[in-house]
Amino acid sequence: MRLTILGGGGFRVPLVHGALLAGGGVTELVLHDVDPGRLAAIDRVLAEQAAGVPGAPRVRTTTDLRTALSDVDFVFSAIRVGGLRGRRVDEQLAHAEGVLGQETVGAGGVAYGLRTVPVAVALARKIAELAPRAWVINFTNPAGMVTEAMAAHLGGRVLGICDSPVGLCRRVARALGVDPATAWFDYAGLNHLGWLRAVRVGGSDVLPQLLADPEALESFEEGKLFGTSWLRALGAVPNEYLHYYYFTREAARSASRGAVLLEQQRDFYAEPSLASWERTRLEREATYMAEAREGERDDLEGGGYEGVALALMRAIAYGERTTLILNVRNGSALPGVPGDAVVEVPCVVDENGARPLATAPLPDHAQGLVTAVKAVERATIEAATTGSREAALRAFALHPLVDSVSVAHRLLDAYAAAHPELAYLA
Repeated sequence: MRLTILGGGGFRVPLVHGALLAGGGVTELVLHDVDPGRLAAIDRVLAEQAAGVPGAPRVRTTTDLRTALSDVDFVFSAIRVGGLRGRRVDEQLAHAEGVLGQETVGAGGVAYGLRTVPVAVALARKIAELAPRAWVINFTNPAGMVTEAMAAHLGGRVLGICDSPVGLCRRVARALGVDPATAWFDYAGLNHLGWLRAVRVGGSDVLPQLLADPEALESFEEGKLFGTSWLRALGAVPNEYLHYYYFTREAARSASRGAVLLEQQRDFYAEPSLASWERTRLEREATYMAEAREGERDDLEGGGYEGVALALMRAIAYGERTTLILNVRNGSALPGVPGDAVVEVPCVVDENGARPLATAPLPDHAQGLVTAVKAVERATIEAATTGSREAALRAFALHPLVDSVSVAHRLLDAYAAAHPELAYLA
């Protein structure tokens, strides 16, 4: 089985490769990137990882897209348009206006979407042309928005993944003292905008037990992040990214994550090795969402998005039926959201792909946020695919975390001037 990773020079590629070494069924791994230097760095790390491992997949690198997509079974799309320098600029320009600049949430998310969607759509078209039978697993942020844009050309053969929901479910199960394999997690929303509303074990919802136990609630990341009183008020456990919506003033004062990552990764790419990659990875994980926490992250579990991706790939390739929380076209699964919109919900996956499972309507407060953010995502896609400056302005101005049309105008002008990729909006 052949797997191609678009964005193959990306820092997290060794996580995927490490999971493949543990048994992913992949015989050949093709890394594609537009930056040959980054490709060479990651290729070196992968060679060290595979040393002495029997049956390790053959690794090839290429900067030619046609070569990368030739005779491929699965494509992982993990591109970063503009690199970490682009992310740093996104954050800085938003902070200058006093609004949030995070790469998937708020003004930064809109800017990143405007840069990324045109490239993702071009890739989707090329995949449809050169590898129409391939399954595409999208890692690229903003994951829900990008998956929705690619689905216009690939239909149900593109599926988006994120490690936040599986991490949340795993932590909640541990706090409850239950085996995640025996529980049903009622999770629904959009990417980086979802809520865990129930945890059913043996037909009974045990989440209320957790909400009633302050010590258990404060034993895991989301409990610390949101606080006992707020989780009880919601009657649910939100995805960690909802911190940006529920604690907006505090989050808007946070430092630039893009600048931190750029500094952390600079030395690795200058002198790449497996040891330096592992050291940098641990630094990256320890500072993840540090602006929202006191002290260092205490949950450095592996097996995040790469584990979800391989489980998804194996379910499709070998018919290993499973249930995963994915970003897929809604159909009628989540009431109140258009059928062709991408949502993040539990799905049954087998050799025929992923089918979203019907879920109960969201409560009004959650539905309101989902409706508003989905409108922003769709305006961003419209702007990115048609070149409409009006749609781009609408995307910024209507985002719940951008509090002024005047600010939206200034943000659009600043981003268009700062990023060559946004020249179409100048």
